[in-house]
Amino acid sequence: MAPPPPPPWTDLADVLLRREALRARIGRGAPPDPFAGLRIAEADLDRMIAELPGFVPPDPAAWAEIDAAVGGEIDEVRARFHDALGADTPLGRIAAHAALGPAEAEVLALAAAVELDPARQRLLGYVHDDVTSVRPTVHTLNQVFGADHPGVATLAPDGRLRRAALVAVDQPGAWSSATVAVAPTVLWALVGDTSTDPALPAGHEIIERAGAPGAHRLTVVAGPDRTRRLQAALAGTAATSFLVVDLPPDADTWDAVVRQATVAGLGVILELGDTLPAEARRRVERADHLAWALSSRLDLPIDELPRQPWTELHPDAPEARPEEWREVLGTDDRAGHRLTADQLRLVGDARAAIGPGTDLDAAVRRLAAGRIDRLARRIRPRRTWDDLVVTPDRLAQLRELASRYRQRDVVYGDWGFRAVPSAGLVALFSGPSGTGKTLTAEIIAGELGLDLYKLELSSVVSKYIGETEKHLEQLFDAAAAGNVVLFFDEADALFGKRSEVSDAHDRYANIETSYLLQRLESYDGFVVLATNFQKNIDNAFLRRIHVALEFPVPDERERRAIWAQSFPAAAPVADVDLDFLASHFELSGGSIRNAALNTAFLAAEAGTPITMETVMFGMKREYQKLGRLRTADDFGPYHALVNGPDAER
Repeated sequence: MAPPPPPPWTDLADVLLRREALRARIGRGAPPDPFAGLRIAEADLDRMIAELPGFVPPDPAAWAEIDAAVGGEIDEVRARFHDALGADTPLGRIAAHAALGPAEAEVLALAAAVELDPARQRLLGYVHDDVTSVRPTVHTLNQVFGADHPGVATLAPDGRLRRAALVAVDQPGAWSSATVAVAPTVLWALVGDTSTDPALPAGHEIIERAGAPGAHRLTVVAGPDRTRRLQAALAGTAATSFLVVDLPPDADTWDAVVRQATVAGLGVILELGDTLPAEARRRVERADHLAWALSSRLDLPIDELPRQPWTELHPDAPEARPEEWREVLGTDDRAGHRLTADQLRLVGDARAAIGPGTDLDAAVRRLAAGRIDRLARRIRPRRTWDDLVVTPDRLAQLRELASRYRQRDVVYGDWGFRAVPSAGLVALFSGPSGTGKTLTAEIIAGELGLDLYKLELSSVVSKYIGETEKHLEQLFDAAAAGNVVLFFDEADALFGKRSEVSDAHDRYANIETSYLLQRLESYDGFVVLATNFQKNIDNAFLRRIHVALEFPVPDERERRAIWAQSFPAAAPVADVDLDFLASHFELSGGSIRNAALNTAFLAAEAGTPITMETVMFGMKREYQKLGRLRTADDFGPYHALVNGPDAER
């Protein structure tokens, strides 16, 4: 089977190489014996030259005769090459995307043709008088193209070929011996392959959009939601397909980004942090043949922006719209979740990966997994309203609290109430330890289909100035990404009253409190503050609290219900007087459950059912832990049992 014909853009390379080989042959006598193995025999050279298309055997007497024989053909082939640059071919597209001039395209074509064909490499080795030198050098390009052609100047560091990262110039020694190599991604594209550059940063995306390209070559877009920033960049930047990448970490990765965008005709959306480094600005300025969008959470300082015309784009509000819910999940039933556009996208990706039947609540809970776990302890809600013993009015208040969070879209969206300063919800639970504050937060989180994250003070509070605020910012950002309930236990440790400034420690403690005030006010999620001493909470926080609930020590009726719940149906309970326990022991719900658990272990060890006797010994251990006296008023007829000579168990 005959080999496929070479691409038409290689004709120019072939005729130029043929001329140089013929020139090199003139006057090159028989090589010295020590180098005979490194040269191409004249018979082989004649064969290779004869295999080149359009070969006419010249008279090798002088260069002038060679130029006369080949020069007309060069002009004809060059004219065809220039005409073909405007065609929809791989080389034509790359030249157009990189804004290459005809001379730059000729140099690229010559270097690529040599890379693609071993025969041309051997021929170039003969021209170099070194069969190991199979790539064009700076000297060769000047010699091949002649004085009337820019030649090597097209490969200058600021030339288009280098700006677009299509070629690399390796200069291990003298400048004239520097070699020119075409990037493999360019060669693959020239032979019709569309694979992406393997050096692209991990996590890159290629996004296509329908419709005409935007109007701006360089856009700047800032906002809290990544999806909204992407939407604005896609609509306003002058391209229809985009390479979306994080800030490249090194020069090779930068080259890959620019090269891939050039070869494929893509715009570049650069995902930044809160700043545009000087190297990134330089790269954007150099690759001005590409359309760029600079995407960041915060507005970039003007002195960091590229020194060329740019347009600022404004993304839409972060909240996901009903039509986006339908597009991503097939329904606009939000199940009480209020997600941003980016959160909704991530939930859709999670459901697609795990399975379309994945529970929406479970997918939402996955949003914050990992990032927030380093700063707070996850409590997966397992208990329900049936586990809570409170008055009917208090239960109604707690259900209203859950409803308030669930109905935010209706009130702030459909009904037009202003979410000032944010649509977040802050609740304060106050009361003695063990009265059900953590339990209630868990139940409400479960009712809303959210995870509860309990702040770990040891992982947040730092003795170093500014570190506490940094950790809290990370916590709030991660919580916002995951749509969770943040639970601050012992909240007065962080939200305590500011004090008079007497030294630097007081000043920085007050700064932490002021930061929390601002961050809490701008947070859109659900925060529960729990404290044993409400009076210790700074008054400025109280103004920002939407719902405040007090959790008192339970009364006798409630204590009886808690005692009844504390013994599971499977426990061997025999003759336990719940009325006596409720009326004689004024304990919180947490202490009652601890006493019941103490009792269960004592009975299990003794191999007996749970009786009033074992309950009394369980109560004894709880009283000892609390530091309370075991009085006759409390223990009644069992007082002697827990205080007599046989009281130790």
